[in-house]
Amino acid sequence: MAQQSLYERLGGYDGISTFANDLLPRLQGGAQLGRFWQNRGDDGIAREAQLLIDFLCANAGGPMLYTGRDMETTHKGMKISESDWSVFLGHAGATFGALSVPKQECDDVVAFVLSLKDDIVEA
Repeated sequence: MAQQSLYERLGGYDGISTFANDLLPRLQGGAQLGRFWQNRGDDGIAREAQLLIDFLCANAGGPMLYTGRDMETTHKGMKISESDWSVFLGHAGATFGALSVPKQECDDVVAFVLSLKDDIVEA
């Protein structure tokens, strides 16, 4: 039997959507990272949430087509620091815990996210 994709192990579209919908309010409401969403309209935030879901689904082996920009282009000029990155990882960990995501899936997602760090952190 073939091993399930990360997409399938995370619960498919619904599981990844639940993850994104738990994580984003944590990021937006946090003292340090909330600045990245200041002065953004509801429609822009909703579009960003959908792009995140599509990105995660596509990169976890799901059938979604991600139509957004690459991570370097998306985050260029935002001055995301090492400290911001650490806070982000803490919020992601809190989301994993809140949703009882199994350790192997957490480890797989974290490995993927860490592979994006050089494209996101610039300051």
